[in-house]
Amino acid sequence: MKSIHYQQVVEKPVNDPEARDVFIRVVIGPEDGAGNFHMRYFRVLPGGHTPHHAHPWEHENYVVAGKGEVVTPDGPRAVGPGDVVFIEAGMKHQYRNAGDTDFEFLCLIPAVNP
Repeated sequence: MKSIHYQQVVEKPVNDPEARDVFIRVVIGPEDGAGNFHMRYFRVLPGGHTPHHAHPWEHENYVVAGKGEVVTPDGPRAVGPGDVVFIEAGMKHQYRNAGDTDFEFLCLIPAVNP
């Protein structure tokens, strides 16, 4: 079993040239023996965004703090604390900070990505 505060996990910058001011903590991952799902905690600074990308697996998000937008082919959708987002496999998407404080969310993905 693992039980820690998320801030005990080292935060690292997202190293993608299309990302700006995005940080990640893999709070539950392969080093924990998680065989089905991985949980990541993202923090996006004001003005920051993730890459506009797609991948062959679904993922689920829970917004923890701040004001954000999730951009999909349907356009941008405003999200805030308590909102949940489901991104289908193959859907192009991007997360943007739409406020003046940090935008923070949990992201769960399958441990074995197709």
